[in-house]
Amino acid sequence: MRAAADILHASPTQSLPASVARWFASRGWQPHAHQLETLAATAAGESVLLIAPTGGGKTLAGFLPALVELAAAPQARAGAGARRTSALHTLYISPLKALAVDVARNLQTPIAEMGLPISVETRTGDTPPARRTRQRIAPPDMLLTTPEQLALMLSYRDTERLFGALRLIVIDELHALVGAKRGDLLALGLARLGRIAPAARRIGLSATVAAPDDLRRYLLPAGAARLVQGRAGAPPEIAILSSTARIPWSGHTGRHAYAELYAAIQQARTALVFVNTRSQAEMVFQSLWRLNEANL
Repeated sequence: MRAAADILHASPTQSLPASVARWFASRGWQPHAHQLETLAATAAGESVLLIAPTGGGKTLAGFLPALVELAAAPQARAGAGARRTSALHTLYISPLKALAVDVARNLQTPIAEMGLPISVETRTGDTPPARRTRQRIAPPDMLLTTPEQLALMLSYRDTERLFGALRLIVIDELHALVGAKRGDLLALGLARLGRIAPAARRIGLSATVAAPDDLRRYLLPAGAARLVQGRAGAPPEIAILSSTARIPWSGHTGRHAYAELYAAIQQARTALVFVNTRSQAEMVFQSLWRLNEANL
């Protein structure tokens, strides 16, 4: 792999392995500057705190060093049928098990399209015991988990064998953990991992925060993690959905506007509907489903 300075000043496709560069090109994308800077820093052995807005490619930036390193591994160069040794390369830690599962699912697309023999699995409270046991014996290349599950794994007798070859630790939504009890639990886990796999670099991913230095010290207490800041994403287009329906005096929770909401969803390729409570989410879904004549 090139030196960090070479990566930062090269064109995007020149700084990536051929399989990864082809994937970006097939999507009509070019790597963001903060993605390449994160890649360069980890290639130089540094830990990184990446702060970028939602939709700015933070998660891909966190996994890009792992994809690049695993793509350059001998087994990957030998082809998809090559046998990979059982060693955990990347540990991803999320405050939410649902986020870990979602990220694992989303990772399958670039890995498959790049043709890389990389295994990705989750370890949450929902993971069957048989799979947990197998993961200890034959771990995947990338394991996505939560602070609580990490604490449990660190209690095993074979912890050093499981994490001994670890090369990368990615912590998502870091701002949601620092300063909380779960963050204290994770800090203990990171300290233990620092003893077991001292060469493992750490990448913290966060949205905009007021005091990034606090997150940098948390991420790497013994030194300063490099701060990488992503540029703002596309400017938002803000509009108010104007409903022609009569608004009830109380208890409507937006129900009067569901027809207009459904029409707006039809006009979009992808839509997210935010609500305030779990019960409201269920009601909105059921109401939109009854209106779903287009089989969205």
